[in-house]
Amino acid sequence: MSGFLLAIEGGDGAGKATAAAEVAARLNAAGRTATVLSFPRYADTLGGHMLGEYLGGRLPHAASPRAAAVLYALDRFESAAVIAEAAAQHDVVVFDRYIASNMAYQAAQAAPGDAREVMGWIARLEIEQFGLPLPDLSVYLDTPVEIARGLILRKRRRSYTDAALDTYEADVALQVRVRDNYAAMAREGLLGRWATLPTVTAGALRPPREIAAAIVALVE
Repeated sequence: MSGFLLAIEGGDGAGKATAAAEVAARLNAAGRTATVLSFPRYADTLGGHMLGEYLGGRLPHAASPRAAAVLYALDRFESAAVIAEAAAQHDVVVFDRYIASNMAYQAAQAAPGDAREVMGWIARLEIEQFGLPLPDLSVYLDTPVEIARGLILRKRRRSYTDAALDTYEADVALQVRVRDNYAAMAREGLLGRWATLPTVTAGALRPPREIAAAIVALVE
């Protein structure tokens, strides 16, 4: 595995997919091969399929934070060969969500005093037990929750739900805690090197090309 692993992170509606695609396009245009891997891989893994059922509200009972974390980690574990192949064939692999996403979301659903323990447990599960590679850089797209919610409602139809908001997206308080968790992870350097990019300036969304250019500059 030799490619640079770039994880683009952030809450729902932060523009991760758009940024990942734009970053890869810019890198490829500049002569550096890049590809995007988006997690969860709903149609490609057992873990991804089960997550689609869970987020679409089709499971008969709720999942505990650790149980949900296992599904997200399983999705990546089943994708380990895909990650390794992408890294072997490209200069940069851009992740639209990676390990930090699991940590931020599941810790946000844990009891307040257990959040940090859950984060550590997930990191050990994915890195030590499942052997997934650490990212070389994680970029946190920091987006105010109220703005992100409006962007979610403009998303195209997803493969796993017909609803405008999935289980996580519909919970505003959860999204606030997720944002706090991401900020803490970036501040403390959990999982390695981080950079934080605000996606809103002076009350307006920054253009995707501007965000992508900033991310490419960090990679280079």
